[in-house]
Amino acid sequence: MEETHSKRINKYLSEIGYCSRRAADQLILENRVTVNGSVPQMRTKIGPEDLVRIDGKLVSTPRDKPVYIAFNKPVGIVCTTDIKVERNNIIDYIK
Repeated sequence: MEETHSKRINKYLSEIGYCSRRAADQLILENRVTVNGSVPQMRTKIGPEDLVRIDGKLVSTPRDKPVYIAFNKPVGIVCTTDIKVERNNIIDYIK
C-alpha cells in the first residue's frame, strides 16, 4: 500500500459520511470495524484496495480505476447549468 494514498480509518469513515471521527474511534474501540477481515488498531491506515466493514456490513469497495461518463450533446442544447440564462440547457435536457 502506498503511503500517499493511505489514510487513517477514522478519517476515511468520516469522509464517506458514515460517522464523525470520534464516533469512528468508538466503533474501532468496540471492535465493530474490520479491515480485510481483521480488527484494526486505532491508528490503522487504509488504502483504496482495502475492504472496510462495520458490524459485518461493507462500507467500502476497492477502486481500480475512475469511472468516466460521456454524453453526446444534441445540436441546439446549451451546456450551462444556469437555467435562468438559457431555455434549452443541458440540465433541462437530461432532467
